Amino acid sequence: MPGGHDISEGTLTLEEIDVDGAIQEGLVGVYGRTRAEFLRKVSLGGATLVATLAIPAVAEAGKKKDTDYLNFDLVFEYLQAAFYTEAEEIGTVARMSPSRANWARTLGAHERAHVHILKQVLGSAAAAKPAFNFRGVTDSEQEFIKTAVAMEDLTVALLLGQTNHLANRKLVAALLSLLTVEARHAAWARYLVGTVPVQRSLDGPLTTRAVGRVVAKTRFIARRPGVKAKRKPKFTG
Repeated sequence: MPGGHDISEGTLTLEEIDVDGAIQEGLVGVYGRTRAEFLRKVSLGGATLVATLAIPAVAEAGKKKDTDYLNFDLVFEYLQAAFYTEAEEIGTVARMSPSRANWARTLGAHERAHVHILKQVLGSAAAAKPAFNFRGVTDSEQEFIKTAVAMEDLTVALLLGQTNHLANRKLVAALLSLLTVEARHAAWARYLVGTVPVQRSLDGPLTTRAVGRVVAKTRFIARRPGVKAKRKPKFTG
């Protein structure tokens, strides 16, 4: 992931990790059902997936629905909200310094609010919430913050890349409002780890496809929910 937190790529297929179908719904909206079904069977670590996840043609882009983009954003916000919530629930945030704990609780509250807002906008079209397994990252203060930096940087790039694809201009304005908040999140997290808050004079956008690949590589979307004995829930779902 961006921000220096590298998690090695596995050989799972999308079908194995996306048991709730949330990512599949987004792929159907962007690539069509036939292609999405093919992608579901391809190894997440295979070169075939990289080649197949090509950016749709410009002609196809005009047919995409705003709900497809918003649902992708919703799944990503589910991921972030669960990440911060789990760190609070298992006590990692409580062990932080007051300034870091305030940061984590504030961002967690913001991400949960973003989920609520996106679900309200999407209504019955909102994607289902997957289960998540953060693989011990939320146990360690340093790993938690480094991953938070990566997530917030990725969110900024995602929203920046989506703004010119939405047909509804009011949604563009709303997305830009969300983008500025996420950019402040990223700068705040970078400051806490002693990294330069703003690395470049201009931010670069990422496509939804590119962000989806990064998320798949983390394997944070769980195959099934579960509980580890004598500990707070390892999966947040």
